[in-house]
Amino acid sequence: MSEYVRFMAGSTRDFSRPPTIADRLHIDLALLAPIITLVVMGMFVLFSAADGDWNTIARQGRNFVVGFGVFLVIAQVRLETLERLAPFLYIAALLLLLLVPLLGVGSKGAQRWLSLGFIRFQPSEIMKVMMPLAVAAWIVRHGLPPRPGVTLTALLLIGFPAAVIASQPDLGTAILVAASGMFVLFMSGVSWWQIVSGAVAAIACVWPAWLFLLRDYQKQRILTLFDPEADKLGAGWNIIQSKTAIGSGGWSGKGWLQGTQSQLDFLPESQTDFIIAVLAEEWGLRGVLCLLILYGLIAARGLWISFTAQTSYGRLLASAVTLTFCVYVVVNMGMVAGILPVVGVPLPLVSFGGTSIVTLLLGFGILSAISTERRIMAQ
Repeated sequence: MSEYVRFMAGSTRDFSRPPTIADRLHIDLALLAPIITLVVMGMFVLFSAADGDWNTIARQGRNFVVGFGVFLVIAQVRLETLERLAPFLYIAALLLLLLVPLLGVGSKGAQRWLSLGFIRFQPSEIMKVMMPLAVAAWIVRHGLPPRPGVTLTALLLIGFPAAVIASQPDLGTAILVAASGMFVLFMSGVSWWQIVSGAVAAIACVWPAWLFLLRDYQKQRILTLFDPEADKLGAGWNIIQSKTAIGSGGWSGKGWLQGTQSQLDFLPESQTDFIIAVLAEEWGLRGVLCLLILYGLIAARGLWISFTAQTSYGRLLASAVTLTFCVYVVVNMGMVAGILPVVGVPLPLVSFGGTSIVTLLLGFGILSAISTERRIMAQ
C-alpha cells in the first residue's frame, strides 16, 4: 500500500514539527520568491513604460492577482489527477483554438482572441501549458523511451495546434507551443536517430515554408534581421530604436522614468514586446543582469524540481514547463537585441498582458505541485 505525502522537494523537513503555511498550501517558496521579486521589479518598469498610467498598473495588478489565484489552485492538484485529465484539457484547448477563426476578435491585423464580454483571452496561450500536459501523459502511458509510433503520434499532437496558431497568424506563440511539446519528447529519451531524422526533416521544410507558408510581413521581419538599416522608417524602425535604447543605458542607466526613447515614444510596443529595452535604458546593464539572475533562479529551481520528481510524468512535465519558460525569455531578449526576428513574444512576468501572465503562473503552479509531492511506501 502506498500514499502520497506532499512537501518541499529536496527538503529535509522534520516531520515532528508542525507544518508551515507553505507546506499546507503546497507552495515551493524557493520557486515563488524569485517570481514575486520579478513581478515587483516588472511593475516598476511597466509604470515607466506606460508613462505613469495608474490604470495600466491596476490592470496588470489584477492580472497578477488572478494569476496567483490560479497558481494556488493548481498547486493543490495531485500529479496523478493532472495526468488523468490531460487528454481532456488538451481537447478543450484545441476546441478553443478552432473557435478563433469563427468567433475570434481581431486586433492589429491578427485574429487571436476570444471574447466572453467581461474578459478577452488568447486560446493559444492556454495551449502552451496544455501541450506538455498531454504529450507527457501520452508518452508515459506507452512507456519510456517512446517507440517510433508513439513519437509520430506525439508529433501530430504537437504539430496540429502549432499550425492552427501559426495561421492566426501568430508565429511566435506557435513556436513556443511546439517547443513545449518537443521538450517533452526530447526529455523522454527518444533515440538519436529519431532526433537526427526530425532535424533533417525540419531543415528540409524551411524552403517550402518560406515559399508557401510565411506571409510577406513575416518574410520582411526575417530579412530585416540581417539589415535593419535598409528600411529605417519602416520594418527596421523597431529594432533600431530598441538597440538605441539598450545601448544608451550603459552600465547604470539614465534613471527610473528618465529614458528618452520610451518617454518620448520612439520605442514601439514599450509596454509589451520591447519592455526590456525600457529597463535597459533606465536601469542599465546592472538592471538587466538583476533580471537575468531572477530568471536564472526560476529556471534553476524548475530544473531541480524536474530532477527530483518521483514519477516519469512529473519529470517530463517539469522539465518541459521550465525549458519552455527559458525559450520564452531567450526569444524575447533575442528579438529586442536584434539577433532574432521580431515574432511578438512578450517578456515573461514583466510585459503587460493578461492571458500570458495567467498561463505562466499556471505553469509555475504545476511546478509547485510537482515539487511538493513525494511518494512514500507504507510498510
